[in-house]
Amino acid sequence: MELPELTGGFIALLGLKFDEATADRVVVRWRVRPDLHQPYGIQHGGVYCAVVETAASIGGALWLGGQGRAVGVSNQTDFLRAVREGELTAVGTPVHRGRSQQLWQVEISDDAGRLVSRGQVRLQNLSAS
Repeated sequence: MELPELTGGFIALLGLKFDEATADRVVVRWRVRPDLHQPYGIQHGGVYCAVVETAASIGGALWLGGQGRAVGVSNQTDFLRAVREGELTAVGTPVHRGRSQQLWQVEISDDAGRLVSRGQVRLQNLSAS
């Protein structure tokens, strides 16, 4: 399965860079910057949710391949540590991949390797027919 362009749109707005994108692992990096802060000067939680959803959806789509589409139906993301600046790295891996659904886990760490956010996304596998 060929993925759509991963450099424009919302991905560009967030400044996401993909270090790895396979059916078994997705690694995404981005820089925390003031335009992604919430009013208290820290990384907005919605950015974490969006990155978790992005990593899971890309991995899920690669795994499903030409059999159909994987669409998110649930995103549960926890925010563990405030971040004001620096680079963050998200690593997404599958927890379960079945006929009708997938569950992906994504962990986001800061430059020092500290876990700052963790999420999981449940994907529905929609058949191509």
